[in-house]
Amino acid sequence: MNRLLSSKYFQVAQRVWGTRLLFVNVYMIANRPGSAKGWVLVDAGLKGSSKKIIAMAEALFGPGTKPSAIILTHGHADHAGGLQELLRYWDVPVYAHPLELPYLTGRSSYPPTDPFVGGGLMSLTSVFFPVKPINIRRKIRVINVDEGIPELPEWKIIETPGHSPGHISLFLPVNATIIAGDAVATTQTESVFCELNYIKKLTGPPQYFTTDWTAAAASVRKIAKLNPKALASGHGPAMRGRELQDAMTELADTFESAAVPHHGRYVEHPAVANETGVTYVPPFISSIGFKAIIATASVLAGFLIMRQLQKLSVVTTD
Repeated sequence: MNRLLSSKYFQVAQRVWGTRLLFVNVYMIANRPGSAKGWVLVDAGLKGSSKKIIAMAEALFGPGTKPSAIILTHGHADHAGGLQELLRYWDVPVYAHPLELPYLTGRSSYPPTDPFVGGGLMSLTSVFFPVKPINIRRKIRVINVDEGIPELPEWKIIETPGHSPGHISLFLPVNATIIAGDAVATTQTESVFCELNYIKKLTGPPQYFTTDWTAAAASVRKIAKLNPKALASGHGPAMRGRELQDAMTELADTFESAAVPHHGRYVEHPAVANETGVTYVPPFISSIGFKAIIATASVLAGFLIMRQLQKLSVVTTD
């Protein structure tokens, strides 16, 4: 890569690159040189991300390139928000787990977020995050977990639910690289400051959007058993080597005390979903105080995000 390219995009492992789009990552995986399978995009970022994703693809793979497929770790708006825009440019299939299909075919909204877990501004403002479904029914292909994805033949599908019903991770056994989506994070996702400044710390899934903590714990331990040598998450920088292995072991061993909120809407009673979508959501009682906190937090978070965007703009210009 040239200097300009490496300043915008980071390499996770051989033939795996990522980029940060505000506070969420997307990844591009190239198959072996000369393979007819080309490359794939993993996740699609926030709404409005399509031009930056296309620019990254063309910087890596050449003008006019397009992926052989798009793979979604899950369908939350920060991972699938740019999908409909991208599909206007690229006529390609989109792969998702069967339990994610209701949220990608207009059939069901996700459960609401839990803004009072984690204690950070990102958590508080999550009440405004979109949970309504999109509809890309004509492009969707169902992931066969056992057979994998034809456009990515060397990678294994790892079911890692908890953060969402059909969440998946992608694992390459040959060098133990995993793209874990939001099954884990490598920054403190509840904190606006940590998210926007890419402060490295291996944590559990984003608390405000996780709706089944028992499943989430099992998913983290499943990842730990794979003994990954490189890990790319949906939020935060890539982690590798001994740093990753030590942190992964600790997280797996202490998940209930380190990652699960002490209280929250989904802590005692998870949301329930099946192939048709959400079937049960634990109740949440609102209040005037809740609304006042959310309004105050939103103003402050908006101010902090705008300041960070201004900083990023200056760095890019320089």
